[in-house]
Amino acid sequence: MAKQARSKAAEKIIPLGKQEKLIPHIRKYFALYTMFVLPLAYFIIFKYMPMFGNILAFRRYRPGMGSWGTEWVGLQYFERFINDPSFWRAFRNTLITSLWNILVNFPLPIIFAVVLNEARSKRYKKIVQTISYMPRFISTVVVIAILGEILSPSSGILNRLLAGFGMEPIYFMNLPEWFRIIYVLTDSWQFTGWTAIIYLAAITNISSDLFEAAEIDGAGRIRKIWSVTIPSIMPTVMVMLILQIGRMLTLGFEKVLLLYTPANSMVSDILDTLVYRTGLAGGMPNYSYATAIGLFSGVIGLVLVSSANFISNKTTGESIY
Repeated sequence: MAKQARSKAAEKIIPLGKQEKLIPHIRKYFALYTMFVLPLAYFIIFKYMPMFGNILAFRRYRPGMGSWGTEWVGLQYFERFINDPSFWRAFRNTLITSLWNILVNFPLPIIFAVVLNEARSKRYKKIVQTISYMPRFISTVVVIAILGEILSPSSGILNRLLAGFGMEPIYFMNLPEWFRIIYVLTDSWQFTGWTAIIYLAAITNISSDLFEAAEIDGAGRIRKIWSVTIPSIMPTVMVMLILQIGRMLTLGFEKVLLLYTPANSMVSDILDTLVYRTGLAGGMPNYSYATAIGLFSGVIGLVLVSSANFISNKTTGESIY
């Protein structure tokens, strides 16, 4: 009687779906678990394991004397970069460039997706979509190399056009005032079509009944976009915005490094390039100091994404957690 009572109690506590044995369950979904192994290994090896290296932000590292540092120094390296003007310059440049990028390149894929969805011809829509996301597969090194040829002050096609109007050639890649414009526009060209795929998928999932009801009420195409399409994809928009805000301090390091020159360093030197120059480049790299800067960027990124998630949840009811 006692065993029967315990088994009945266990059935109440454990749902029937969870009573399936582990081995048959794994055999049944073996293909899915196999596909899950590589992404899981990637995140463990390249995302979670490096977190243990943050201990170097609090310990002095000396080459050849242990990978975890030689002595505890506390917040010494944090105090050092807080009093370093080059750090605050890099921090300011990172924020300004990120804000530029969000203001231009966050709404652009949404607009592109909505406009492309309104195209009547499916053939035309497929051609435009294919052409728009193809730049995503071009290496950043190749993109900057092509850009260097186009903007070259001596042989670039753009400067030749300017010369045809009697204007002096402009060294776009070297002037500080052009750095952020070039960065944002190259991001627009590379990622607008790719990011628009997410919004097109969200638009596709909108029930056709909503559009039919709007037509019955006399809504035109613009009104349907504003009253049906945009509100329906708002959860996707808010999730993408939260993720974008969380990446504000992690700009495309590779692109910035390729666009970096001594002449435009006052605006192109960001936190990632500062960490690179401090921790890897130069004759005397300081791994502990670079780790402290990187840890600071990660903490600020966590605060930004948590704040954006909280504000989004309170204002729109949409959040990622």
